Parts: sequence; structure tokens; C-alpha cells
Amino acid sequence: MGQLFNRHVVLGITGGIAAYKAALLVRELQERGAKVRVVMTRGATEFITPLTLQALSGNPVHQELLDNEAEAAMGHIELARWADLVLVAPATADFIARLAAGRADDLLTTLCLATSAQVLVAPAMNQGMWKDPATTDNIAMLEQRGTRLLGPAHGTQACGDIGPGRMREPQLIAEDVAGLFSRDLLDGRRLVITAGPTREALDPVRYISNHSSGKMGFAIARAAADAGAITTLISGPVSLATPDRVRRVDVISAEDMLQAAQAELGQCDIFIASAAVADYRPVAAAEQKIKKSSEHMQIELVRNPDIVATIASGAERPFTVGFAAETQNVESYALAKLQKKNLDMIVANDVATSEGGFNSDNNAAVILWPGGRNEVELTSKEQLARILIETIAARYPAAPAA
Repeated sequence: MGQLFNRHVVLGITGGIAAYKAALLVRELQERGAKVRVVMTRGATEFITPLTLQALSGNPVHQELLDNEAEAAMGHIELARWADLVLVAPATADFIARLAAGRADDLLTTLCLATSAQVLVAPAMNQGMWKDPATTDNIAMLEQRGTRLLGPAHGTQACGDIGPGRMREPQLIAEDVAGLFSRDLLDGRRLVITAGPTREALDPVRYISNHSSGKMGFAIARAAADAGAITTLISGPVSLATPDRVRRVDVISAEDMLQAAQAELGQCDIFIASAAVADYRPVAAAEQKIKKSSEHMQIELVRNPDIVATIASGAERPFTVGFAAETQNVESYALAKLQKKNLDMIVANDVATSEGGFNSDNNAAVILWPGGRNEVELTSKEQLARILIETIAARYPAAPAA
């Protein structure tokens, strides 16, 4: 169990007696790690209340296609984009007929047409309706278009008939849904990633910093979440949107970043330090703006704490990955840092090149660990992030226990 970590499931509920099973289905999906949003047809609300599904899912229930409040927050198009999978359970004969006809006369059918995610239907109806040639044709048409069928089951029905048409049990449906996704590389692991620059204040308007854009760290956070990890991103000041399914903690200085990182250690399996942390900070920041008074100005600096070395040497030491952004002797400097800082892995890259490094969308790197290396030619930072996550996943179980 757990193949649905961080997966977005839209659960559509239509107007049949089996709608009561949807409450259990929400729980089953959530227990496997899914984030669930519920869409109900008007008929569904006659069998189970939206309040019940809202309480269980932890999210507002969507009902109306033309809902001004919903459109302002998450309209049907945004909901369609949000979904990794759309599951309709129960799916009545009427809903199946409307979907097969390509109708878009309510929120749920519109969503099914608008989404690029996989659509699954779990039929629930009287055995006679299930066997009717019209239903058979509708099901065949949906399957031909790529819609997946879950069930129905055979057994006693609400009307007293016995035969095919029962909605499958929620546990079995949830298992089928989880089986559609390959087991994620870091399923359920807790990752903490630092990203971006730090700013070390000189006075209220000036600071020492660097050219880091944060793009690499944000790409790693996105790749980690896609790999099923429970991901926290500790970011210095950058102008980037938070990746989906990632919890973000904003910091300014190196000391802020260290405190935020240490606060996460109790629930951190893997720590990736991709931030470009300022090596030094002023001994004391001026309380007021420093005025120009001469041709020269001296600022006394003190060394900042080494965040990745501190994390790697702690009592609650996670699997620790560092970055070495160098302008010369890249690999030899990185290997020295790997050993000196007690790291499990280090990513070495040349930030002096015009093709990669700071602010670029591309990068090349050498991923190093004791006894091994993986050289990655120039590629997008998104692709490099995926390769790094795959490499970490392959090495993580082999890491020595703290």
C-alpha cells in the first residue's frame, strides 16, 4: 500500500444507492496517500450529503458547473488540470450514457471531457440495466476511447435482484487505482531540500548575496514530489512558484536556513543541500542605511555556518546530499568536500560556463558518492533533477545507518 502518495484523485459521485460507499472510498484512497477532491451530481446529494464528503476529504465538494465561487478558486478546467486521475464511483447507467454521448451538461461530465488524466468508472446499477444492449454499447464505446472499467461486481442488489451490477467494494477499487501507478522511487520518504541564495544584511537596504536563481533546487523538489516523496523546500529569496505537492519554508539568511533545516531533522530521511549559501556575513548589520562618506569602506565579515556539514554530522543524521558549485577543478574539489563534510553524495557542477549554472534553465553535473560516479551531460535542470532523484533512490537503501 502507498502507491498513491501525492497523487491527485478527483472522485466523481453520481446518483445511486451505492453512493454511500463513496465515503469509505475516500478513506481508502487517502490511506494510500492520495489527495482527494470530490465532485457530486445533483442526484448524488439525494443519497449522501456534500458535508459528509467534505469532512472526510478535507476539501470543499464541487457540485455546480456554473458556480461563481468555484470558478474564482478552482473551476472545472483547473480541477481537470489538477487531477492525476478521475474516478467515478458509483457510475450510474445515466451517467455512463451521457459520458458515452460526449455530453457536458453538468460539472462531472464536463470535467471528464476536459481532463487529460485517466478516467475510470465503477458501474453501479440494477442487473437488468447492466445487461441492456444500450448500456453494453455505451460501455464498449467508453472503453474504446480509453476509459477504464472497474467492475461491476456480482451479488445481491438493493432492489433484491441477484446478478451483475453492484459497485465493487471500496478497498478493491482503491487497490485497482493504486495499481495503475508504478511504485514510486521514494514512496513516502521525507525529503528536505534547500534552494536559492541567502542574503546577508549590511544595512536595512543592502545585502551580500549571489546569482543563484533557485531553479535547480525547485526542479529537485518537483522531481522528488513526482517520485512520491513527502517534500519540504527551504528556499532563500527567489521569484519562483512553489512546485505542486511541495511544502515551502521561506528564509532569508544562512542562519535562518540552518534553523529551518534543523527544525525538519526529526522527520527527514533525505536532505539535499542545493542552496547557494553565502559563505560569510557582516559581523553586525547597521541599523540605519550606511551613508557614503569616503572612497573606501571596510566591512568586517564572519564565516557563516556550514549547513550541509552541520546536518551530516548531527545525531539525527539523514542521507545527506551536497552540491559543489565550482569554477575550476570541479570534480577534485567536490570529492574533497564529499569526504570532509561526511556526505553520502555530492553534485558537482561548473557554474562558470555560459550553458549551465546560475540562472540558466540547463545544467551539466557529475554526481559523486564513495566509490561511484554518474556524469550527466548538459541537459535541462528538470531532467537533471529527475536523474539525481533516481540516483539517490538507487543509493539510499545502501547508505550506512546513522
